[in-house]
Amino acid sequence: MAGDPLRAYRGKRREGVTPEPGVEGATTRAGVPAAPDDDGDLPRFVVQEHHARRLHWDLRLEHDGVAASWAIPNGIPDELRENRKAVPTEDHPLEYLDFEGDIPAGQYGAGSMRIWDRGTYEAHEFTDRKVEITFHGEHLRGRYGLFPAGEDWLIHRMDPPAEGYEPMPEQVAPMLARAGGLPADAEGGGWAYEVKWDGVRAVAFCAPGRVRLQGRSLADMTAQYPEVQRLARALGHRRAVLDGELVAFDERGLPSFERLQRRINVTDEAAARRRMKEVAVTYVLFDLLWLDGRSLLGAPYEERREALEALELEGTAWRTPDVVRGNGEAFL
Repeated sequence: MAGDPLRAYRGKRREGVTPEPGVEGATTRAGVPAAPDDDGDLPRFVVQEHHARRLHWDLRLEHDGVAASWAIPNGIPDELRENRKAVPTEDHPLEYLDFEGDIPAGQYGAGSMRIWDRGTYEAHEFTDRKVEITFHGEHLRGRYGLFPAGEDWLIHRMDPPAEGYEPMPEQVAPMLARAGGLPADAEGGGWAYEVKWDGVRAVAFCAPGRVRLQGRSLADMTAQYPEVQRLARALGHRRAVLDGELVAFDERGLPSFERLQRRINVTDEAAARRRMKEVAVTYVLFDLLWLDGRSLLGAPYEERREALEALELEGTAWRTPDVVRGNGEAFL
């Protein structure tokens, strides 16, 4: 019908095929103030992590009877210095503010969708040319602006992050191993032992949708190892600085620096993508240096290791090997 704010939404979806709400007969309250939250005064928002063909985050704001929506490829920024792309999409029914599910292959937006955060927001300005709001969510808190920039929009944080927030470092000089003997109490549980991998040291700066690799000399190696980019998808909304070794394994599953040399000097990304089909590289992770606004550089090893293992990073091009606690002589 004319003036139906959900016509575009319904036109892209098939009733009975997609589990999404409101495909047929969804109700709206267009022209009526948005429904209040449980406290009785603020409209709602949701941010959904959408593992579609390309990972992105969907921001939806309850407004004028519908859920106004933007797709944000690299997630919502935490820091004042960042502007991130936000693509306006069709209005969604209000029921979508509570939706989680798996959209079947072949359907619009196919993939897994999970709620990353939700809560309420204050609208300071909400027009076709500018949205300025303050989020009150579990993860997302603060004042943000959305505004057009060319064909798409940008989203920008307008107030400083919470006290204690530490920005992701631009560079980190990796801690280097030093030769030494076993400690006197090497058999005790107070020591942990890891394999020294024969590869190339790399620090990974990971944010939603992207990974930047830095070498031991602080040089950028991102283009040389494109397979590691998929690590961003595994981390989802998490932002992290990881430390590890880029390793090529032979047919026996053993590290082979000889094989790795066929990748080291390939600096063109297109050439690296061709070469990675012949020589696969695995990013072997052994430390976590920064996570979601907190530096772990001064944290004890056990705390860093526990936080690294909690990320459960096991994939086709990365792994987190176990450590051996105690039994130093037997291990070495």
